[in-house]
Amino acid sequence: MPDTALPASLCTCFRLRKLSRLVTQRYDRELAASGLNLNQYSILRRAARTPQTVGALAREIGMDRTTLSRDLKPLAAAGWIELASSEDDARAKLVRVKPAGRRVLARAQPLWRKAQDEIDARLGAAGVNALHTHLDRAMARMELE
Repeated sequence: MPDTALPASLCTCFRLRKLSRLVTQRYDRELAASGLNLNQYSILRRAARTPQTVGALAREIGMDRTTLSRDLKPLAAAGWIELASSEDDARAKLVRVKPAGRRVLARAQPLWRKAQDEIDARLGAAGVNALHTHLDRAMARMELE
């Protein structure tokens, strides 16, 4: 009987996006108890380090500034962040994590860790290290433009 299965996609973007969706689903499933999804958690975690402009945060995360601005709205509405004018440039908005945002991050951290540990267990230490090495190298090469 002939094999009618479709061949694996040769498209790098398809493979990366599918893996990203599968991994994101695991994190989102764990983080749901905190009221955050992975995208919100990532934004809050990076913004909690130090207040920074929307543009700087977008560059750090690798997001378009407009997309990040849209993603910040529900975080502000929840009272987890505030957008304040920068002292250096009144047009630039600083993202500051409020105490309520720090509390939700504290609740989310062990949930994130559980998802991370599950992924690490499924891929194995060598698999995770190899994946991170390849991804870091690919990101560096793609950002050279």
